[in-house]
Amino acid sequence: MIARANRFKGYGGLRYVYKKGSSVRSQFFNVRYTHNQRRDTYRLAIVVSRKVNKSAVKRNRIRRRLYEIFRLLASDFTGPYDMVCTVYNDQILQSSHDELLLAVRQLLQQAGIIDNKTT
Repeated sequence: MIARANRFKGYGGLRYVYKKGSSVRSQFFNVRYTHNQRRDTYRLAIVVSRKVNKSAVKRNRIRRRLYEIFRLLASDFTGPYDMVCTVYNDQILQSSHDELLLAVRQLLQQAGIIDNKTT
């Protein structure tokens, strides 16, 4: 789980990211992001709909796996960003940790949140 300082509070922040943010998409999920100059650190929300999987246990497992990967990559972020990761494929459950880490890293590099030089 990520620290409380890195979570969204209320719906207004999410609404702003959905309205004004840019988007990058991968095979399993979509990341909407916007640069937030008012903050010192990033904020992150992971959205897993019931359409993805009916089981709350599996949706929460997806959410926890993605939170952990974003937490590991947080030291490489180039600045304070607000990000909303929307999962739309439950095949993410069958992916290994390394595959998922690589997919998230590539997506964040494509978005410019992580430098391309970082490995």
